[in-house]
Amino acid sequence: MTAQRIEGKIISDEIRAELKAEAAQLAASGIVPGLAVILVGEDKASQVYVSNKAKACEQLGFYSEVHRLDGATSQTDLLALIDTLNHQSSIHGILVQLPLPSHIEEKAVIDAISVEKDVDGFHPVSVGNMVIGDDSLLPCTPAGVIELIKRSGNTIAGKHAVVIGRSNIVGKPVSMLLLRENATVTICHSRTTDMEAIARTADILVVAIGKPEAIGASYVKPGAIVIDVGINRLADNRLVGDVDFETAKDVAGYITPVPGGVGPMTITMLLANTLKAAKASAARKA
Repeated sequence: MTAQRIEGKIISDEIRAELKAEAAQLAASGIVPGLAVILVGEDKASQVYVSNKAKACEQLGFYSEVHRLDGATSQTDLLALIDTLNHQSSIHGILVQLPLPSHIEEKAVIDAISVEKDVDGFHPVSVGNMVIGDDSLLPCTPAGVIELIKRSGNTIAGKHAVVIGRSNIVGKPVSMLLLRENATVTICHSRTTDMEAIARTADILVVAIGKPEAIGASYVKPGAIVIDVGINRLADNRLVGDVDFETAKDVAGYITPVPGGVGPMTITMLLANTLKAAKASAARKA
């Protein structure tokens, strides 16, 4: 048995087409979804991500601003810019590209972004709303994972989901979103005993640990849905996930490749959040 590949690019394009149509309808009523991205410093990977986000906005008919700040920019100046954007009516979403320089406190920056414009879904109020099931802007990568599972024709309710990794960015929020979809969720991490045996009980296995090809076929229940959130560059310049794709695909029922699986979904869900924030802003003003 060879697993069916869950093609993130195809599903991402499908969602973007829906978002573009919705944005055009919104624009007809005089509202253009606006996203502001702030980049502090010269991190090359971050520069690529920021450029991709701006390009995606243009393709969907969104308005975007990119604020490129010197790496020596003070925390005070960064917070002042965020405050300005919080009050700028043409901006519905604000994203500060991580990581930040060491002299800037990440939490202070996240907390400064207006909850209504928190399109990364990292603000404590956004996280709290997600946990209790209230409407909120959801973290992009975890939300993308849920869309990949659903749009590949799979159901989540009643399934046993095992999440390997407990980060605030992926592991914890994706666990909550799976629970919200009525899965039974187990979280594994570096202190878990017999992780391999637990993983083998999963109908849905989500892996986000940042270790190249660490999870092999022995962790996979036959027929399981395997979602690989990891992306790692090897010494030979190849990109691989946290799952050993070549062995796991012979056991799993569905599996995401790396690259081309979860990756394309992150920016797409960021755009979905920006559109949602714009619609909410319009409703508040109506």
